[in-house]
Amino acid sequence: MTNQRISIFPLTGAIIFPSMQLPLHIFEPRYRDLVSDSLARDRKIGMIQPKGQGNQPALFNVGCLARIHDVEALDDGRYNIILEGVQRFSVINELDVTTSFRQVEAELWNEDEMDETLSLAERASMEIESRRFAESQGYSVDWAAVSQLDDYSLVNAIAQIAPFDFAAKQALLEARGLSDRAETIVQLMQFFGRHDGRDDRVTLQ
Repeated sequence: MTNQRISIFPLTGAIIFPSMQLPLHIFEPRYRDLVSDSLARDRKIGMIQPKGQGNQPALFNVGCLARIHDVEALDDGRYNIILEGVQRFSVINELDVTTSFRQVEAELWNEDEMDETLSLAERASMEIESRRFAESQGYSVDWAAVSQLDDYSLVNAIAQIAPFDFAAKQALLEARGLSDRAETIVQLMQFFGRHDGRDDRVTLQ
């Protein structure tokens, strides 16, 4: 693991996983500054969830460093961007900065899960529970395409797009190891499926 200075975008419910993509509309002045600065340097932004509201809320300990994959600069200074997840990080401490956006010193994780695979039973459990969950939520899914995904892409894609609440998403982000994340996803789908998501789900913007 290595340490790095990261400019962060704290946003509740907006979680990105390595190798996944996240579209964002950037309109607040401080985050327009953040995107401009990132484009001028290395195109990287740290996505992390805040623990509360306000101008300077405390942060969860784990976020994900992302690269600006595509950008549309609008005439009024706003941006439409697509982020691509690179690697997760743990916050060591927040830095005292003069920029309008926040920065942290962070420890980057070694993202070696791409080489991991699920057992046949784990993969089958994921696919079966995903079908049940999608049916209970009324989602239309191309299951033929899903079956072609490798284990790593399948697990991270479900972790990112499933309509779990922000705390559940954070737990998935912090899960180390593909099998642990897959097991957590199955448990969450069973729970949210039983509750129809109406009482616990937070709609992601």
